[in-house]
Amino acid sequence: MTTERRSATLAVLSVAQFLIALDYSIIYIALPNIASDLRLEPALAQWVISAYAAFFAGFLIVGGRLSDRVGPKRLFIVATIAFGAASAIGGAAQDGTLLLIARSAQGLAAALLQPAVLGLIGTTFPAGPSRNRALAVWGSVGASGLAAGAVLGGLLTTASWRLTFVINVPLTLLCALGAAVWVGTIRDRAAGDRIPTLASVLGTCTALTLLLGLTLSPGMGGNSILPVACLGLALALFLGFVRNEKTSRNVLIQPVLRRTGSLRTGAAATALYMASVGSEFYLLTLLLQNMKDYTPLRAGLAFLPLALMVTAGSATAGRAIGRFGPATVLIGGFATATLGLAWLSLTLHGDSYVIDLLPGLVLSGFGHGAIYTAMFVIGTRDVPSAQQSTAGALLTTSQYLSGALTVAVLTLTLGPSPDYLNFRTAFLVTTAAAAAGAALVLLQRRRLEAAGLRRRQDTFGETPADATTSTVEGQPDEP
Repeated sequence: MTTERRSATLAVLSVAQFLIALDYSIIYIALPNIASDLRLEPALAQWVISAYAAFFAGFLIVGGRLSDRVGPKRLFIVATIAFGAASAIGGAAQDGTLLLIARSAQGLAAALLQPAVLGLIGTTFPAGPSRNRALAVWGSVGASGLAAGAVLGGLLTTASWRLTFVINVPLTLLCALGAAVWVGTIRDRAAGDRIPTLASVLGTCTALTLLLGLTLSPGMGGNSILPVACLGLALALFLGFVRNEKTSRNVLIQPVLRRTGSLRTGAAATALYMASVGSEFYLLTLLLQNMKDYTPLRAGLAFLPLALMVTAGSATAGRAIGRFGPATVLIGGFATATLGLAWLSLTLHGDSYVIDLLPGLVLSGFGHGAIYTAMFVIGTRDVPSAQQSTAGALLTTSQYLSGALTVAVLTLTLGPSPDYLNFRTAFLVTTAAAAAGAALVLLQRRRLEAAGLRRRQDTFGETPADATTSTVEGQPDEP
């Protein structure tokens, strides 16, 4: 594939990732208007967000296997068109039921689209500097999409909340057309031709019932049996999934992925990322609109410095990874995010946006961008090309399951009528998650760097000096 075609492919994939990230966060600021216009009760309005997250996380691993089996380009085009159609339906919805169906369909389409995007990156760009640069660009756009969603949500909601759905339609058409013209067909697929049906059902139902239990818990009374029943069923389904993965010949998560140490570290990092800066948008939206009486437009504009620093952090991480390695960059990202979130927890009661909030937004935003890029570089670095889609799906599943759990914990922490003390406690929860991320990667850094160096030496006979410039694709760690 020529350099020009690879660049065009990366541009298409970056727009698709921006779309996925944008749609997750753009709804936050629009949610009060949606609930008012469609007369949704608070418990039902929560599902405008939760329905997307539940189906997104629930079908990601299945989407990864589908991408590995049928080819990421084909799945990319189908999923992009489906996402656009669901967005159009959501924008035209006149009642809550149809809107929730559209949001569920968006989540399902995103679950198919995300692994296809990562699969195409993994098979288009060889492991090493080339893939790291591609992931840095992709990560910068994706991280910016999360932040830009809050900004655009405020701007578009000022005119109509329906525009937060309609904006997706031209982007999906652009992505589908670009993929058909520029993205090459990948012939390197996982061995076999069957999707593990039983494992897929067990894994998907585990994620869905877990998220159902988590999202119902904050809104239900303490004596309600439904959340407990959902969580108990999720545990039973998970145990069945684990048993099936150990005994079946046709598994959902291949043994080569379970043995890849960098993938395990990457999955833990994505979970702690979403528990820290990934949940910052949720808290800031509530703080600005509910406690400080910001209008949707003003709240959206307040996110602008955060969005800019996310982009700056991701771009800086892309350059720094080549010099210092992804583990060092990830530690720095989590440490910077810890400082930013700690600042916000101490100053959120102040009246001055510039003095009290802006420094925390700048620090946490920069750390956010660095984390987002580095965690995917680590997580996909040592995965064979035929399993890139499934590996990407595992990372993103960890990310959004953690996001759902964190939102549930933060909702309980805030309570029905939160004050500044409740918000400080909630921000301290996210601060602790960021600090845990830095500690996790710090403990694993030496092993990750040694494993990567040893792998390159064993495969290509490189000296330590040569290994720092290698562009080859590695093999999985030993158990």
